Amino acid sequence: MAPTHVLRCCQRGLAWIPVIFIALVVCWSYYAYVVELCLFVYLAVFHVSFIMFVWSYWKTIFTRPSTPSKEFCLPKSEKEQYEKEQRPETQQEILKRVATSLPLYTRTGAGAIRYCDRCQVIKPDRCHHCSACDMCVLKMDHHCPWVNNCVGFSNYKFFILFLTYSLVYCLFIAASVLQYFIKFWTSDLPESHAKFHVLFLFFVAAMFCISILSLFTYHLWLVGKNRSTIEAFRAPVFRNGPDKNGFSLGFSKNIAQVFGDQKLYWLLPVFTSQGDGFSFPTRLVTVDPEQPTDCLQPGGLDKGAVEVSAEQTTPLSESQNRLLGNDYHIEEDHKETDILKSDESEAITISIESES
Repeated sequence: MAPTHVLRCCQRGLAWIPVIFIALVVCWSYYAYVVELCLFVYLAVFHVSFIMFVWSYWKTIFTRPSTPSKEFCLPKSEKEQYEKEQRPETQQEILKRVATSLPLYTRTGAGAIRYCDRCQVIKPDRCHHCSACDMCVLKMDHHCPWVNNCVGFSNYKFFILFLTYSLVYCLFIAASVLQYFIKFWTSDLPESHAKFHVLFLFFVAAMFCISILSLFTYHLWLVGKNRSTIEAFRAPVFRNGPDKNGFSLGFSKNIAQVFGDQKLYWLLPVFTSQGDGFSFPTRLVTVDPEQPTDCLQPGGLDKGAVEVSAEQTTPLSESQNRLLGNDYHIEEDHKETDILKSDESEAITISIESES
């Protein structure tokens, strides 16, 4: 049997086949459009879309996925205790002691601290282990074979722009070649070897356009909801239960989470996403100013939502303070009554039993 590392090298080599295929198709499309058809009127627009498409594709492929920092690794003494301990209950107690200083709000389906035995790190919120990359990836969305890379916090914006510009590229080619494609079938196109390129340019552009359009629409929907592909199929579990909208802050803020605050850079494949990838604002601990005030009524709160108070009543760690805003903090008393003021300065009293 071949050594494991040889098989691993073979797998990594084969993983580049889809990327090489896309690169060859793009190179051929450039040759067919610029050299064979030579449509001078459209070349300026064509080159702009081509450059942005290649730029965003390159960034998606070669941007290394972000991984958990050393802050999420177990200290040496706790790690030794964890490895020696056989009982899952005791292992969870060890993880809980370490996790008290970390900005963690999500749990496993059973309510336990999320820990990766392979990477030996406590998983930050929205972090998952990728078996293809063999690493834990911050805010992992999915592993894409067409870019031979994990799509996550560090390159999700690049991936969205890659879909955007590839769709624009295919649409532009299909639209500008359509008239020559019609002439081909009506025998009005002069006999030349360019007829082959006209035929296949249209078919390839139309085929990729249809497939990309569905994926592009789906990911735009995910961005608007502030969900990853994984979270769309399996809702994140918070301390008081699963909530598929737990990270949704309102449409405009959800967009800013991926593209940033400066709209000037939204269409450029440069990193502008908000946050550090380790902690994320969540509607469970942050009041959304875009939400109507009636959602703060007891009947409008989702089951398992954590209460928010206007004044801090319990000390928070530095990492938790990074996640929470300056205006709102969690109260972790057994039972508290919070008074929130609406825009009309009317006092609304909400009684919620928090996690014990």
